[in-house]
Amino acid sequence: MCGLNVFVSSRPAAGAPDPASQAAFAAALETMHHRGPDDTRVEFADGAAFGFKRLAIIDRTEAAQPVHYRDRWTVVFNGEIYNYRELRAELIRDHGATFATEGDSEVLAAAFHFWGPAALPRLRGMFAFAAYDHWTGTLHAARDQFGIKPLYILETVDGLFLASERKALLPFSGDSAAQLDTDALAHYFTFQFVPDPQTLHRQIRRLPPGHRLTWSAAGGLRLDRYFRPSLRPRTSSTFVEDIQHALRDSVRAHLHAEVPVGAFLSSGVDSSAIVALAREYKPDLHVFTAGFAHEGYSEIDIAQDTAQQLGVRITPTVVTEDDVIRELPRIVQLLDDPVADPSLIPLYFLAQTASRYVTVVLSGEGSDELFGGYTIYREPASLAGIERLPAGMKRGLRGLAHAIPEGVRGRSFLERGTTPIEERYYGNARIFTPEEKAELLRFTAEPHTSITSHLYAETADVDDATSMQYVDLHTWLPGDILAKADRMSMAHSLELRVPFLDQAVYAAAAGLPTELKLPSNNKHTTKHALREAMRGIVPESVRERRKLGFPTPTRLWLKGGIGDWVGGLISGSAPRHLIDVDYALRLLTDHRAGTADNSRKVWAVAMFALWWAINVDGTIRPEPALMAPPQPAGDRWATVMTGQ
Repeated sequence: MCGLNVFVSSRPAAGAPDPASQAAFAAALETMHHRGPDDTRVEFADGAAFGFKRLAIIDRTEAAQPVHYRDRWTVVFNGEIYNYRELRAELIRDHGATFATEGDSEVLAAAFHFWGPAALPRLRGMFAFAAYDHWTGTLHAARDQFGIKPLYILETVDGLFLASERKALLPFSGDSAAQLDTDALAHYFTFQFVPDPQTLHRQIRRLPPGHRLTWSAAGGLRLDRYFRPSLRPRTSSTFVEDIQHALRDSVRAHLHAEVPVGAFLSSGVDSSAIVALAREYKPDLHVFTAGFAHEGYSEIDIAQDTAQQLGVRITPTVVTEDDVIRELPRIVQLLDDPVADPSLIPLYFLAQTASRYVTVVLSGEGSDELFGGYTIYREPASLAGIERLPAGMKRGLRGLAHAIPEGVRGRSFLERGTTPIEERYYGNARIFTPEEKAELLRFTAEPHTSITSHLYAETADVDDATSMQYVDLHTWLPGDILAKADRMSMAHSLELRVPFLDQAVYAAAAGLPTELKLPSNNKHTTKHALREAMRGIVPESVRERRKLGFPTPTRLWLKGGIGDWVGGLISGSAPRHLIDVDYALRLLTDHRAGTADNSRKVWAVAMFALWWAINVDGTIRPEPALMAPPQPAGDRWATVMTGQ
């Protein structure tokens, strides 16, 4: 796992940049030191610049980056290619490829050299990479199929910049406050994250998952999609066997490393499945779990019991309120754009603990989106009766719902049942409704349907539960689940791998009929096919347990000392030209009084206020002692001039 930044000049004949520009590029790379503390290299060649921070996992003594291939390509690559040894053998056999290293980076370069973009669907792994063709002056880049690894884009009159984190592009992008994307901000308050390809900086965008780009001074920027995950229920008698086989093989592949490998373990079937299968190949597996010192908000006891049954060593982490207040500025800084998912807090401390023992962890992200793990996916079945009513009757019931006082039983059911799915479901986390955003925001922005409408159009031929799953696969998964996994693990130079998001596992899940995900004869079970595939592999008590998912006591925090801190943060740091601060504070007051549970809404406003104070106003600075120190000069730093 690593950090990269790249610049290609819009002037084809550009020579090496001046010393000030070189220093600025190197300093931008240093903002990502946490992503790769093992080696730092910067190269300038043919009007292009390549920076790389390496976390050495494979071929640790060699395979430094940037990697060069046949005097034509310079490649920087963040991620892992789990089938690189098979690809390497094929490239040698069929194309006479030669290699100077034993790592996957050079294999990626050779694959792109011989196969071009056709290599992308053949890559089993997680990746964001840039490959510069010195012969044609063309930059190629791509991001993995599901968006496990990030890649940011900035195009200016000077050329094209790429980086693993947005902060590495900010020095080249102009004033952050002036460039604030209000549409992206409005989407944040709907989804609790900024959906791809937007960021809060109008000029900087993310390359969407499953996309590649090409750029040249003459041809400009072009994006193409090479992979689109699709969920199309079909009939098969081997679903359970296919899932079990694919997941076992994926876990085996994800364990390959030259450094210590562990795993995260919570209370659910996803992480338990990963740990149980990993233990088959690695009996001395070390696992890690986290929780809070609040009753009902810790999975530690359950995880410890599961670890004991599986026979693996477990190290728990208990997170306190003092920990949260102390580290939250650093956490928000790491995110680049705010993510109002409080579960990233225990993930941050979990990764911190794990990094003291291992360099790689396996984790269960992606299972819920592929196998139907969220209870909200049962909503279409519960609303089926009301949705079948004539349109006129539904309009009448909707009017009745509006006449029922807020919070009275039955109002929500009538509202949801009389609202088309395209309007009522816009992701697994739905923070502010359009009506609530109209009160919160002091500007007008595009509606949230601009993000989801095309996804519903693409799933018009499947059932509503599958459409909801598809929406989350394309928004919630990359925007929240994978974003926090990448940033919170990389904060501690820890590589997090996700065996569920493997091509073969996806193929086994993509055709599951809804009944095998959400059986009608058990209204509490989700991921039925996966649970059946894990029968006899994970403890039976875990296999049947309902999902908890790192429960975080935000509701309780806001009624105590953290609530005092949040109130001061919102009143003192939220930009009043963008946010109705009085409205936000009323939400907090009502929550503390117990008249409404506004915890998610207040937390979303607070995280944006903290983001603004750190990134725009500069009134809050994360504790310097918690920041990674600059890379020292010496043999771990290399600045290389390789041409004009």
